[in-house]
Amino acid sequence: MKPLTPEKQLAGFIAKFTPEMAKRIRSARAKMRQRIPQALELVYDNYNFFVIGYGPNEKASDAIFSLAAQAKGLSLCFLQGAKLPDPKRLLRGSGNVVRNIPLESADTLDIPEVEALIAVALDRAKTPLSQQGRHQLIIKSISAKQRPRRAKE
Repeated sequence: MKPLTPEKQLAGFIAKFTPEMAKRIRSARAKMRQRIPQALELVYDNYNFFVIGYGPNEKASDAIFSLAAQAKGLSLCFLQGAKLPDPKRLLRGSGNVVRNIPLESADTLDIPEVEALIAVALDRAKTPLSQQGRHQLIIKSISAKQRPRRAKE
């Protein structure tokens, strides 16, 4: 039996969510791919979260953004976000490094203030994206044990 392609594996991870959440994840991913087509996508199907990271290389520590999904919602994480200027106070979180914006829909990514934060994060990335970079989808980890991807009814 032929191993699954990364895209098929990704589709399987997303299928664990409710149809509504799966659609939100796919839509947000499409917008991120359109905005930063040269970024590598690093996928982690972890215990707490399903994550798609976006960065210049395979090092998780160099990633600039991630989409983080759990049964309760989806967020755009700014992985170097603690130092970003946020005059509209859109970013949530109080850690030393990461900030996030909840995505009620993928259209949140089109709000001008969110687009501005994304642009600043790209400009300030510790390892910038190469304009000559090519998209690649890399499955980094799959946890054997995971929290449910659908909320209890």
